[in-house]
Amino acid sequence: MIFYRKRFWAEIDMDAARENFRLLRGCLAPSTRFCCVVKANAYGHGATVLAKLYEEMGADFFAVSNIEEAMQLRRHGIGGKVMILGYTPAECAPLIAEYDISQTVFSYEYAEELNAYAADAGVSLPIHVKLDSGMGRLGFDCKQDVGDTVEAVVRVAAMSHLCPEGIFTHFALADGGEEGKSYTDWQYRCFRETVDALAARGVHFPICHCANSAGLLDFPAYRLDMVRAGIVLYGVAPSAQIKSMPLLRPVMSLRAVISQVKELREGDAISYGCTFRAPRAMRVAVVPVGYADGYLRRCGEGGAYMLLHGKRAPIVGRICMDQLMLDVSAIPEVKASDVVTVIGQDGDERITADQLAERSGTIPYEILCSVGERVPRFYLSDGRVVHVKDNIIEE
Repeated sequence: MIFYRKRFWAEIDMDAARENFRLLRGCLAPSTRFCCVVKANAYGHGATVLAKLYEEMGADFFAVSNIEEAMQLRRHGIGGKVMILGYTPAECAPLIAEYDISQTVFSYEYAEELNAYAADAGVSLPIHVKLDSGMGRLGFDCKQDVGDTVEAVVRVAAMSHLCPEGIFTHFALADGGEEGKSYTDWQYRCFRETVDALAARGVHFPICHCANSAGLLDFPAYRLDMVRAGIVLYGVAPSAQIKSMPLLRPVMSLRAVISQVKELREGDAISYGCTFRAPRAMRVAVVPVGYADGYLRRCGEGGAYMLLHGKRAPIVGRICMDQLMLDVSAIPEVKASDVVTVIGQDGDERITADQLAERSGTIPYEILCSVGERVPRFYLSDGRVVHVKDNIIEE
């Protein structure tokens, strides 16, 4: 067990991360590139540490949301291909070139502006053209008559300081089971028709990609030249409707300690708003975890619980910024400094990100990405701590 300024911490299982990578990579043809999505601090797990692991294991690409995340990878020694999935101000063209990053281009106007700044800086930028096939976010519209889009992309590909490296789209409902199949098939047709129309005009892209985590698992025909593996790398299914989920292992566990155990009388109030009053004499444990750590306030409202001595302890009262309370009346052995499992295994009981998401009316993506910067990450291999990442102390 880990005791390092013991309050609230994340345990990152590097062995699970390795096994998940192997299982997912093993689903693909040898010629299909494997892109590891490490945006949002690798879904809360620690982008620099996980990216280094994935690079050692042979990742072909890394995907991030913005230029700051891309620069962070480079500054921590990640040498593989890095692409930005979202918006970067065009005036950052010199930085994009300096850090050898591939930039997503989603409109003719943006491409024109990016090309102008690249020309002024005397650099050429690798780009991935984004097609909107039905997600409704960034991208050249390819859902209906694609003539205008084809014409615009042909002109983008001819720009003097942009180097077309890839073209891609993003599935909106690939994790929707049977309900999502027809929509995903339609999105792919839109994408494929546009790519083929561009090829007929002499515009070819070395990398065509559209499969996210759900697409990688349930739509093998759409893996193309590269897949973008996101939440599945971290051992969590994109949704409960996924049909082809391999035996992936959750990479993150969350632990905390009890700071105080106290006795309450019938009628005593707990936490802000006095929304909970003890219906009887109770024992309550105070845990130094709150919404500032990323434990969502609405988790308590959804009947969430934590694990102590292999038993469930429900949250009572409102979750505070830095603390919350558990009903431990049925666990008489609980005492101050005992370890609490917030997410993970404790005896025969387990709490998963999926379960916590269901309790709080959200998705596991939000649960994982919400784990705060002030929560230290302990990286374990063979049950031993091999690295500690503490953003607050490191600053």
